[in-house]
Amino acid sequence: MENKPTVSLIVAIAANHVIGKDNDLIWFLPKDLKYFKDTTAGHNVIMGRKNYFSIPEKYRPLPGRTNIVVTRQKDIIKDENVPVVSSLEEGIEMAIKSGDKEPFIIGGGQIYNYALANKLVDRMYITHIHNDFEGDTFFPHFKTENWKIVSEEHIKKDHRHEWDFTYAVYDRI
Repeated sequence: MENKPTVSLIVAIAANHVIGKDNDLIWFLPKDLKYFKDTTAGHNVIMGRKNYFSIPEKYRPLPGRTNIVVTRQKDIIKDENVPVVSSLEEGIEMAIKSGDKEPFIIGGGQIYNYALANKLVDRMYITHIHNDFEGDTFFPHFKTENWKIVSEEHIKKDHRHEWDFTYAVYDRI
């Protein structure tokens, strides 16, 4: 029997569940940026339109990954190498059909909300930043009894990282 693909999401969240403000990241954590890049490398990354356009133009589309954008505005993305789909389910299906065994949902807030509410995610890679932030975009609260932590790594603040943070990987129970 062939292994079923694992649909994952990856996100960095503040202690108060903030993930962004004014369509931008709030914090700068170089180790977490590298973790995101290394974890998603070679995979499909599925995101909403606002999230796609929040990526600085020089990094867009994210290199080394197939970028899939979910939007109803079919002609908004001018890059023919960036597929546009009208639903998250369609994006996941496209990623799996391409042979990806672990496509990643990478945001933003509405996409995360929809993915969790509709149980589209099997695994979550969450960077928990141990600080509260002001923001306007939040990661949804999730029922911890539906998830088990399969790995955890604590990172202490240092000269390049202003806050302590923890990488946690959760699998759906």
